[in-house]
Amino acid sequence: MTVSEELYDITIIGGGPVGMFAAFYAGMRNAKTKLIESLPVLGGQVALLYPEKTLYDVGGYAGVTGKELVSQLTAQMEHFEQTVCLEEEVQQIEKLDDYYFRLTTSKGVHYSKTIIITTGQGSFQPRKLSLPKAEEFEEKNLHYIVKNLDLYKDKTVVICGGGDTAVDWALTLESIAKKVYLVHRRDRFRAHEGSVELLKSSSVDILTPFVPSSISGDEQLDSVTFKETRGEKTQTLDVDYFIVNYGFVSSLGPIKDWELNLDKSDIVVNSKMETSIEGIYAAGDGVTFDGKLKLIATGFGEAPTAVNHAVHSIYPKEHTQPIQSTKLTFED
Repeated sequence: MTVSEELYDITIIGGGPVGMFAAFYAGMRNAKTKLIESLPVLGGQVALLYPEKTLYDVGGYAGVTGKELVSQLTAQMEHFEQTVCLEEEVQQIEKLDDYYFRLTTSKGVHYSKTIIITTGQGSFQPRKLSLPKAEEFEEKNLHYIVKNLDLYKDKTVVICGGGDTAVDWALTLESIAKKVYLVHRRDRFRAHEGSVELLKSSSVDILTPFVPSSISGDEQLDSVTFKETRGEKTQTLDVDYFIVNYGFVSSLGPIKDWELNLDKSDIVVNSKMETSIEGIYAAGDGVTFDGKLKLIATGFGEAPTAVNHAVHSIYPKEHTQPIQSTKLTFED
């Protein structure tokens, strides 16, 4: 376990869109900021489940895909220096006598004057393939999250799943990979109708209703055998990469043990976005207050509120209401 003795002004737990915007805005307030995310990528649910889906309820965009939104948020964060810790889950929070917090994670220990929780409905973990040897190939060519499209260039890719994520990735990889197969356990897909129509007119080979029954390979996964959902027919496909998009499981996880005031699975906050523990704030889909709306646009408004009050609690002489960004100049 690694220990970081460095003390931060604000530590943001959760790297979805609201957490990313909070990190940027903390930079606007000149706060020393750290962001901790349990997944290997930033963007949260939007990046993982809706990379190619167009979102229409984000202010300033007539329409933006999840991937484009995360890309813009990443560029926005890069205006300021932050510490980002990926694949690290916060397991315990302790308020110390010196009025700062110790955060113990799956990988180490961190210290912060204040905390902002932006975990949405909790941490996301992919639903994994429950077949013998599957775990052996997870760090090789069995993937649950698509990180780098170039990896699949001119390769044979088999994708399992029937939702928007599986269909979106099949369509995206069609022009990159040598061959793409999409396998689903039902004849009908759960994805958007427009995406399904594009899929049917694409060069992607669709195999339904089939489920994976076995995988084989030595150093890497070489082939996957599929069996009819309600039959005995089987088909084996040679693969360079096998992508499983069975969705993600969300859970509050350790948050439920942090002694925060919860309403069911939501964190109760006041008008300052402050939780029941002084110095801990929260924003986004995982919080509740009277009249709360669970929209990305709402979270983008809550994040600056949390940041401004966190900064004011650390430095009481600082104004809660900062100067407007129109008075600032960013260099390219």
